[in-house]
Amino acid sequence: MCQYQPSRREMLRLASLFTSAGALPLLSQLEGCKRKEPDEPVRIGYLPITDATPLLVAHQQGYFDQAGIRSEKPVLLRSWAQLVEAFLAGKVNVVHLLSPMTVWARFGSKVPAKVVAWNHVGGSGLTVSPGVEKLTDLAGKTVAIPFWYSIHNVVLQLLLRESGLTPVALKQGEQPTRNQVNLVVLPPSDMPPALASRRIEGYIVAEPFNAAAEAKGIGKVLRFTGDVWREHACCVVFMHEADLERRPEWSQKVVDAIVRAQLWTREHRAEAAQILASDGANHYTPHPREILTRVLAPAAAEVAGYIQTGAIRHPEWNDRRIDFQPYPFPSYTEELVRRLQQTLVEGNHDFLASLDPKRAASELVDDRFVKKALASQNGFAAFGLNQDLSRIEQIAP
Repeated sequence: MCQYQPSRREMLRLASLFTSAGALPLLSQLEGCKRKEPDEPVRIGYLPITDATPLLVAHQQGYFDQAGIRSEKPVLLRSWAQLVEAFLAGKVNVVHLLSPMTVWARFGSKVPAKVVAWNHVGGSGLTVSPGVEKLTDLAGKTVAIPFWYSIHNVVLQLLLRESGLTPVALKQGEQPTRNQVNLVVLPPSDMPPALASRRIEGYIVAEPFNAAAEAKGIGKVLRFTGDVWREHACCVVFMHEADLERRPEWSQKVVDAIVRAQLWTREHRAEAAQILASDGANHYTPHPREILTRVLAPAAAEVAGYIQTGAIRHPEWNDRRIDFQPYPFPSYTEELVRRLQQTLVEGNHDFLASLDPKRAASELVDDRFVKKALASQNGFAAFGLNQDLSRIEQIAP
């Protein structure tokens, strides 16, 4: 089990960052930077996953510059701990974070930052070994998640419990019983090799690591997360509260550019795959264009195949493998908090028990900027949003 220790160290590192002792020195550094450079440029921090697409497209297409704000080349970081540390220290000021991680940051750790928009919807899947035909085949096995505070963990545990299985987090050397599924945290890039060597029986993660397993013939998608929780947010755009309050015009232009990038991506999916690809102009990710295209612009035959295998059980939802819609629905944040309160997570999670879902949705999210961006770019019609910006969450395991 030693292969899981790097991720445990990352969890401990993140936990230390999300404490007063860990965060205050970084936040002090952030405050100093803002005093020295009140008009600092857009500095994007990202992980090399398709969740980062709108941020990278906005940079590549020059949307920040066209909005009248300076931007630097996005900074690729290799772990959530690195991304959070860079954000808290002010080395980057616009990031995509796992939506449950922002709940932890804001309410478990009092980080002065807010969600300003969704970065994408869907975009993740549960990939398993070729011999796994149904969820109950995972009984007594180990499945990897990218982080405890992730929609992946929430959806996986929902699926397991619906199948009569109990998710557990066992100590090194312990083995799950026949009705248990052991969960371990692994970096996304480590998941395909672990699956190929059968150290794990499956993993649930953002793209393109599900598509990569398919392309290599080492695994198959058992279920897409967006087919369980319709159009759920995975990663969201997180920004410093100080920027939102002190630089509202700058913040508005940042969100305008991100919304514009989402609109463009929806209409230019294959081109977006090329922008993100390893051989793209800016080499944003290490992934080949063919695998990214499989995610961003899947062929109709592939979609039909997923319906046949049961990876898609709700074809009437007409969901994309990954899609883009920026408005942060309060109903989602409220339901996310309720689900987190029922989800196994490691570390100190006492704050979740007393967290009121409606208060969380109100205090975590600042939707002023995305509303204006939608209004100015015909976004309501383009994204299929109703004018009152409400919806009912659809969750169907």
